[in-house]
Amino acid sequence: MGGPALKNSGSTTPAPPAVSLPPAVSLPSALAGRPITARRRIAWLVVLAAVLVVAALLSLAVGARSIPLPAVLDALFHFDASNGDHAVVASRVVRTVAGLVVGASLGLAGTSMQGVARNPLADPGILGVNAGASLAVVSGIFFLGAASVSSYLWFAFAGSAVAALVVYGVASLGRSGATPVKLALAGAAMAAGMGSLMSAMLVTSQDSLDLFRNWQVGALAGKSWDSIDAVLPFVMAGMVILLATGKLLNTLALGDDTARGLGYRPGLGRALSAVGIVLLCGSATALAGPIGFIGLVVPHLLRGLVGPDYRWLLPFSVVTAPAVLLAADITGRVVLLPGEVPAGILAALIGAPVFIAVVRRGKQAEL
Repeated sequence: MGGPALKNSGSTTPAPPAVSLPPAVSLPSALAGRPITARRRIAWLVVLAAVLVVAALLSLAVGARSIPLPAVLDALFHFDASNGDHAVVASRVVRTVAGLVVGASLGLAGTSMQGVARNPLADPGILGVNAGASLAVVSGIFFLGAASVSSYLWFAFAGSAVAALVVYGVASLGRSGATPVKLALAGAAMAAGMGSLMSAMLVTSQDSLDLFRNWQVGALAGKSWDSIDAVLPFVMAGMVILLATGKLLNTLALGDDTARGLGYRPGLGRALSAVGIVLLCGSATALAGPIGFIGLVVPHLLRGLVGPDYRWLLPFSVVTAPAVLLAADITGRVVLLPGEVPAGILAALIGAPVFIAVVRRGKQAEL
């Protein structure tokens, strides 16, 4: 009755119920029952890698002065400093590389955050991690006169870590613990409070305001190789840490007790993931300013393609998120010619509807 049982000395013991994945990592209903094979995942990885290459080439070609793709390829492989088109392409290379670094960092950090917290709303922007890094950077600018990425990078790391701890601690209060909606509300409140503190510091210092103005909107323009070199070692370290946690995140999705039963230490695993997330979020924010929603949108798009397995989601996010950010940056260059709309604003326009859709899904957001 009620399912198979195991016989033991004449008595029957009901079999334990099957363990199912939490709603935050379940497959979309449209794909339910469809097997997602390794061959299909590899095929999608090749497709998305090709999309990223196309996005990078368009980033070099599109702008106030458009360059034909043949001229872009010629500039990359046969650069001539006296050629005007080649000079324009060279000026866009740094911007494109910055987009690749920032996009990969935010995408991987957001995917890992959703797995660690088992929260479909987790994102460095929504949970206040980027706001913490921003406030710390502004503090470095205001109090210590920090004026370059290398000088305020450590402020961004510290701010990211403190904000993450405070948001999770506040959301954990109460009987229900850190639910997805409580985390989102705590992150929004944290971001609003930190935004007020930033404004208070900036309005009292014109020099700080001038330095911060272009950085705060999340733009890829105006970056330098020195800035990229300053964050790249930390980005690589964060990626290595998080890419190694795919199996752990799959186990955490089944609950801490199950993870312990399988030989994992959930607390240590979350702490290790937190180190990687702080490195990536702090580096991305220090380099390009607070860009939100990339880490929210990309994991939800990828689950429909490759399923909920974090061993695939994490590397896929490294390929997909930069393409999304570069697409936002390219769009921002052409919508208001001859001016530009920063990539952070376009990313918010893309990500806000996705955030609303996720919140409205009662089964996923636990409303």
